[in-house]
Amino acid sequence: MPLQRNGWGAASLLSGSPRPTVVSAVTIIPRVARPIASPWVRPTVRGKFLWVGEEKFYIRGVTYGTFRPGADGSAFPVPRIVEQDFAQMSANGVNAVRTYTAPPRWLLDLAEQNDLRVLVGLQGERHYTFLNERKTVREIRDQVKKGAQRCAGHPAVLGYLVANEIPAGIVRWHGARAIETFLRQLSEEVKEEDPEVLVSYANYPSTEYLDLSFLDLLCFNVFLECENSYEAYLARLQNLAGNRPLLITEIGLDSHRNGEEEQASCLDWQIRKSFAAGCAGAFAYAWTDEWHRGGEDVTDWDFGLTSRTREPKRALGVVRKAFEEVPFASKGAWPKISVVVCTFNGSRTIRDCLEGTGKLRYPDYETIVVDDGSTDGVGDIAAEYDVRLIRTENQGLSAARNLGWQSATGEIVAYIDDDARPDPDWLTYLAVAFLKEDYVGVGGPNIPVPDDGETASCVARSPGGPAHVLLSDCEAEHIPGCNMAFRRSWLEAINGFDPQFRQAGDDVDICWRTREQGGKLGFSPAAMVWHHYRRTVRAYWKQQVGYGKAEAMLERKWPEKYNSGGHATWAGRIYINGIFRALSLSRGRIYQGTWGTAGYARLYQSPPTLLHSLPLMHEWQLINLVLAALCAVGIIWTRLLNILPVAAAAFGLSLVPPISAALNIRFPASAKSGFARFRLRVVTAILHLMQPLARLWSRLIYSLTAWRISRFPTLSFPWPRMFQLWSEKWIDTTSVLHSLESVLRSSGAVVRRGGDYDRWDLEIRGGLFGGVRVRTVSETYGRGKHMLRLHFRPWFSISGAGTTLLLMIACFGAMLDRSIYAAAILGTLSAIFGAITFRSGAVAVGAIHRTLIKLDFERT
Repeated sequence: MPLQRNGWGAASLLSGSPRPTVVSAVTIIPRVARPIASPWVRPTVRGKFLWVGEEKFYIRGVTYGTFRPGADGSAFPVPRIVEQDFAQMSANGVNAVRTYTAPPRWLLDLAEQNDLRVLVGLQGERHYTFLNERKTVREIRDQVKKGAQRCAGHPAVLGYLVANEIPAGIVRWHGARAIETFLRQLSEEVKEEDPEVLVSYANYPSTEYLDLSFLDLLCFNVFLECENSYEAYLARLQNLAGNRPLLITEIGLDSHRNGEEEQASCLDWQIRKSFAAGCAGAFAYAWTDEWHRGGEDVTDWDFGLTSRTREPKRALGVVRKAFEEVPFASKGAWPKISVVVCTFNGSRTIRDCLEGTGKLRYPDYETIVVDDGSTDGVGDIAAEYDVRLIRTENQGLSAARNLGWQSATGEIVAYIDDDARPDPDWLTYLAVAFLKEDYVGVGGPNIPVPDDGETASCVARSPGGPAHVLLSDCEAEHIPGCNMAFRRSWLEAINGFDPQFRQAGDDVDICWRTREQGGKLGFSPAAMVWHHYRRTVRAYWKQQVGYGKAEAMLERKWPEKYNSGGHATWAGRIYINGIFRALSLSRGRIYQGTWGTAGYARLYQSPPTLLHSLPLMHEWQLINLVLAALCAVGIIWTRLLNILPVAAAAFGLSLVPPISAALNIRFPASAKSGFARFRLRVVTAILHLMQPLARLWSRLIYSLTAWRISRFPTLSFPWPRMFQLWSEKWIDTTSVLHSLESVLRSSGAVVRRGGDYDRWDLEIRGGLFGGVRVRTVSETYGRGKHMLRLHFRPWFSISGAGTTLLLMIACFGAMLDRSIYAAAILGTLSAIFGAITFRSGAVAVGAIHRTLIKLDFERT
């Protein structure tokens, strides 16, 4: 449906036919509106929601204005009218007011008296190309600064919107980056005047692509008249918001064209769906039909909850009832949920976890703690809380998770790690997702604990942490184990978790098994938990080494999920720290429509090229290490210093992602000095460089210990070989390949099928740096005689063979130059890498050779 826009820039989707009132099929847990903390304190952001003191604060707001300027130039009605309006708002369940201009101090006083908070608009937008004129930009910045000065420090201020809906054509003219820089400058102006306040910008779908991650929360004006479209767009906005709150700053319907009945019905489901989608609040547009814009009164649009004479319209009563039931209504049966906490020596964080589970606002749940053979007294700590404690010998994480669901009495089993703390409404949002869709599993975001230390904040912004992978805005390919829930019947049907995953990888495995067997995974952005990330660089390294081992185990079990380089191939998008991170260094292409007419814009990013993804591959980091080693040997044999420019260029390319991440870091409140911020940037960059090295080290060690040469025939030298299978009847090549694949996998080999464009049929990996590739052909000799010919040849990765060859060439060069010490060092390194690479091929050849003999193949 096209976006309609009138002469004053307000957006709406206008449809002709009225719709009947729709009652939501899912009604949820009761929530009682709580009084604002006294004395008044300003709201703060905690993850996906706003909090006032120790209470979650859901914004139930209306917009106010704009009005015809009074005789004194004021942009608001006289105090008597404002006081009447505010009193009526408060009586109808409203707790927040959005203004479009900076209000006078007396209006903020009236708001405080009526328990209302004010979201202050500072009018930084212009409907003409303002960035071309320095004078105009200076005037806007002065205006925003003075508006913030006027309201600074007042307890009734909810936050500031530096601008509202800069037109898409203006953004297109100046460019997205220029507008983003301008809005960042405005937000910094406001922070200078009122440092502790929340700052944002009221965006709209036509400029959705703006990267405003520097703002405290994501604010959007959304006018949609189709329930399904509105719900789907809220899910998209939640993913754009990441770990920040999403606030809907305008919703509503014009009763002048659609009638008061349709306006009331539309606002009812718009409000309910906003909160059900996990929004921090919503503003109904507007309080009154009185509206002045562009120098004249607007009389052909009636968006108000009251008439121009302040007579209540039908929509006011509907909005009041919807606000009373924020975030959910009280009716309906709720499934029982069993919360399972698996712990092994988690005494440092288990108290925080169990205190959080004890404060969950859900009518029917239990908490089960599985102590997996801990030695630090964590079981004794858990016994102090109202939980069911199960002690067992140390059997690993998957075994503990299985014991948890087998002991559960709930129909849904929700897992949370011992180093995570749930939001009070965590279970509610998980249950909503299960009730709304036929999901067998649902996950949510894990958000870093903000006061966990500066190093932990750097770790949270580094790769390798628990991240969700989304196929769409609602459906997941993977949900992290620290925040996931499954139907108990489904866990029983697929026989739970695989016990071989003792420390990590269990969540990836069960998600892949779920999808393989037809199950559907969902993602609820509001079902959040607070997660304690590693607080030291050493702990981060140890974690990534463990993840690297789990990754190698997953590749052995799920070879089809990995490419020849040993990297997992995800179909969905990976969200790191709540935000989709593309490997591409380019911004992407912005869909704006022909001549900029698109009502709903999109940012499209092409798949990352090899150049973009290289710095994040562990093979690339290996090459960097080899080049660094060659430069170090150059101290003995100076000719090697000639490769210094190559090493510098390779290392420089590796620094691009770390530097980009370090420059975009949002600092914790403790980092106030310039030196502290610089140190955090350096630590973040170092962690980005460490992560692929830790994974490489772990996978290399695993590949060397998982296979033993003695398990295979001695004739396993990695060279090409030919085998054949003669038969007097028809041989089905596909069946033979299935048998070959099955026998290889049963012996523990990593087997991957060839793709649609490959000349080979099967690939058997013998280690990190090589393996063999098999191809077959069926031959017919007449009279029912057939022969299946099979050929395999070893292959070696560029990182393994290339490194060996490079070191060997350098060794010979040193020998010719009579640099004995350099030649000895280089020769030793070459022999080590050559042996590891050779071993990879030899192991794979031994595996395929033994398997072919079992299947009655003969060597030719």
